[in-house]
Amino acid sequence: NLTQQWEDFLGTIGTSVQNVRREMEEEVGQMQQTIQQMERSCDSLYAPCDPDPAHSPVCRNLTRKQGYLYIRNKTGLVSSSWERQYFFTQGGNLMQQGRGEVAGGLVMDLDNCSVMAVDSDDRRFCFQATSFDGKRVVTLQAESRKDCEEWISTINNISKRIYLSENAEELAARVNQSAIEAVTPSPSFQQRHESMRPSSKGRAGRASSISSVGSEPSPALSVLSLDALVAPDTPIQFDIISPVSEENSGQSKTAAQSGRRSNPFGESGDNTSEDSEDSILHQLFIVRFLGSMEVRTAESAEVISETMRQILAARAIHNIFRMTESHLLVTCDCLKLIDPQTQVTRLRFPLSSVVQCSSHQDNKRLFGFVLQSASGRGDSRAVCYIFESNNDGEKICDSIGLAKQIAFHSEMDRKAVEKRKEQDKAKEKQQEELSKQRQIEKDLEEQSRLIAASSRPANPPASDGQFLVLSNSQSEDSDAGDEGKKRGESEA
Repeated sequence: NLTQQWEDFLGTIGTSVQNVRREMEEEVGQMQQTIQQMERSCDSLYAPCDPDPAHSPVCRNLTRKQGYLYIRNKTGLVSSSWERQYFFTQGGNLMQQGRGEVAGGLVMDLDNCSVMAVDSDDRRFCFQATSFDGKRVVTLQAESRKDCEEWISTINNISKRIYLSENAEELAARVNQSAIEAVTPSPSFQQRHESMRPSSKGRAGRASSISSVGSEPSPALSVLSLDALVAPDTPIQFDIISPVSEENSGQSKTAAQSGRRSNPFGESGDNTSEDSEDSILHQLFIVRFLGSMEVRTAESAEVISETMRQILAARAIHNIFRMTESHLLVTCDCLKLIDPQTQVTRLRFPLSSVVQCSSHQDNKRLFGFVLQSASGRGDSRAVCYIFESNNDGEKICDSIGLAKQIAFHSEMDRKAVEKRKEQDKAKEKQQEELSKQRQIEKDLEEQSRLIAASSRPANPPASDGQFLVLSNSQSEDSDAGDEGKKRGESEA
């Protein structure tokens, strides 16, 4: 019995020692993995340049972020200073906390704000956040390009109010994935050419493809339909090029010749006053210009969505985050893009040349319109402009449609007034012709009377050899009687 108990005790001790050794080996393995992860994460911090994006990809699904950033503070009229502080997001707010502070302070509200990467003279990896009303602008600097892109993506997700949902990160991932799928670039010309080239298998495959046309559309047909909307390799304009400089040069030449002063902002006060007085509708919207490109057709309903896809794809590929903010003024005559700071008209679109306007199906803040303009050669060209707004894009499209309706009715009224004026002019002309005809008839009667008076014989002499002299009254009465007889005959 004692031997059996001793063997059981030794077996129990051996089992417990083996379990302890196994647990220690697992802890050592976990500790080694933790050390390796810390070393890999610290290598990128001490690297002299940006790490490889393949090893450290940018996370664009964040709805919360914290870390140290540099904020630019103005110290004078021109000078500024950079201060390193700890920033973090709390709900829809951007907070900061300095050294020695117990709690963080509010920097700005991030709901419906806009953020974009900016270029600074003395710093890199800078981005700028603008509040919804445009009154608060904050310029920050991140420690690396990856950190800068993550801050921009996080603020964009917070601006869309994704943090209010239950699964915020999953929703942000789905939104970013759908955005990536929406901005997937179309295949290049060479790929489309190779896909449309007939294969070497021969006519059997061609016959099978012909027999299956009615069941399912081929990708080549879909590519052709997209190419019918937007031409491949069409250049995209990401910034507003205002023709103010060209107009200023022309105005300076004319002003030098005429000796008059020209407006340095490229606008004439008379035109703006006349437009503001004549127009009935005035609606102002805050928009950001995403891009514009020439399209092949202006009548198709899918041309705006296809242009949005290509412009967003180009922005995602080339990492273009900067957007020009403007005020879109909708009137009954035209659409104006106005600089919010200088109030200078950057672009002016006649309302008659706006063919269609629509918003994005998923992101209602995106909208665009197609402009049909005549080129110098006589043919017309269609250009699609894409914008992002703080408001609903459908409201802006409805406002443009209302302006077109008002312009159409005013044009119809103007044509009716012109037609009425033409009718009045025709009546006046007819009255003038009648009056001229009557005057001609009177002149003819006067001439006939004079001819009759001149053809009458002279007065016969009296029997005593004296002449009979008629008085002036008697001659006038005789002339009046002759004229009355002739008038009666002419009326008869």
